[in-house]
Amino acid sequence: MTRAATLSIALVALGPWSSVAPCGQLAATTAAAPAASPKKAIFEISASRAPTQSGSAAAAGPTFDELSRTADRARQANRDDEAIRLYEDALKLKPDWDEGLWNLSSLLYEKERYAEARDRLRVFVADQPKAGMGWALLGLSEFQTRDYARALDHLRQAMTFGVSGSQGMARSVFYYAAVLLTRFELYDQSQSLLFEMARSGQAESFLVESLGLAALRMPLLPAEIPPDRREMIQLAGRAALALNSQHQDDAEKLFRQMSSSYPNEPGVHFLLGAFLMNVRPEEGVREMQQELEISPFNVPAKVRLAEEYVKEGKLDLALSLAEEAVKLEPKDASTHMAHGEALIGRGDSTGGIGELEKARDLAPENVMIRWALVRAYSAAGRTEDARQEKAAIEKLAQPQSQP
Repeated sequence: MTRAATLSIALVALGPWSSVAPCGQLAATTAAAPAASPKKAIFEISASRAPTQSGSAAAAGPTFDELSRTADRARQANRDDEAIRLYEDALKLKPDWDEGLWNLSSLLYEKERYAEARDRLRVFVADQPKAGMGWALLGLSEFQTRDYARALDHLRQAMTFGVSGSQGMARSVFYYAAVLLTRFELYDQSQSLLFEMARSGQAESFLVESLGLAALRMPLLPAEIPPDRREMIQLAGRAALALNSQHQDDAEKLFRQMSSSYPNEPGVHFLLGAFLMNVRPEEGVREMQQELEISPFNVPAKVRLAEEYVKEGKLDLALSLAEEAVKLEPKDASTHMAHGEALIGRGDSTGGIGELEKARDLAPENVMIRWALVRAYSAAGRTEDARQEKAAIEKLAQPQSQP
């Protein structure tokens, strides 16, 4: 297939990223893609030929029509440097030529000229603000230039507007968004994206390290993993994938192997404890307690332990842990939910509802928090408030229209 029909863009890795090529898929009904080369993962974006435009040419040089056609021919013949020069010349004559700007940006990315690609793509998305492909390649370019905050924001824009027509690009957007979410300590969101990739057919070996980092709550990129922590991170990722696939026995074996091999590392006992809470709570409690001995400021461990103590009726212990969690992470909805449940368990309905309302306001799409409020409102005789929460839950369950 020639460049007249498709535009091939290489996702070139940075250093250790070369072993993490975005291969796999997000469409479960499509056959898995073949493995990418060690150096590059190639994805294709459909592109039509450049439009022509009549007009008077400057006496001393070629017209826009001539430059655009020649640039297209050079691109189709893989004469990239020549095509780049010609696209630049054509854009000087017609700066609002979006197709040429896209082709130029793509070629610059392919040639690893990421900063130049980034600058051109910023112009492109300013003119085409709903072009998901533009936001996607801009985010990837910013990732390569290590402008991580903007990269994450723009990859999210790509996910909002969609990148239909290119499964490779969609996989890349999901993957790089996930690793950046981990770097910015948004671990749960990162895991959600990575699990979605796994469910849709992405090779699990590709996701192991990224998922392990998110599970262990380590704010690193895969390229930044210390050599002496790589095995631990891989065990965490493999265990999380096994659990996501409902392979409980395999997951427990891997969690225990990690715990025995790295007994003093933060996060290790939390993962084993979180697993055991659902199957053997008494063992899960011991693991969570051990986690807090190693990392006394581990908020998720405090929250999970407080939740279990509420179930067991150990309300003083639950309240103490929940209060500590709120002080450490006052903007975390889970801490306020745990605090609210503990207060309600102690008979403080007003205080408990207030904490649950704070949790809802911090995470308005969290249905578990809203159901906890429904129960609390109903128990307090606040039937209208309970009715409104149920209506909000029903609204959240409705399919959302795409922009």
